[in-house]
Amino acid sequence: MVNITENAEKMLRTQGAGEGKFLRVIVKTGGCAGMTYDAELDSEMDSDEKVLESHNGIDIVSNIESIPYLLGLVIDYSDDLITAGFRFNNASNESSCGCGASFGLAGFPELDKGVMSCGT
Repeated sequence: MVNITENAEKMLRTQGAGEGKFLRVIVKTGGCAGMTYDAELDSEMDSDEKVLESHNGIDIVSNIESIPYLLGLVIDYSDDLITAGFRFNNASNESSCGCGASFGLAGFPELDKGVMSCGT
């Protein structure tokens, strides 16, 4: 369902992932294309979350509403000069905004849209 590249795994481990912390990945409304990925390390699961899978000891957790949108997600990390950071790539994305911060999927219901723009 969700894959983590070697570069992303190394960076997550420097932040404490796998040592009592898991990676939470959820989908939120926002950006030009309608949805964005949100990820954080945490040590306590919310009641509406479940462990999707474990990648070399790093648990990947999400809420029930986000699970359908995560199918095929690849989390990568790049340390390039201009756009260093984690990257979320999903072959299921129908569209994305010009800056790559948000995406849209074909055949999925739209999430409730608030007033948001790219980068929020």
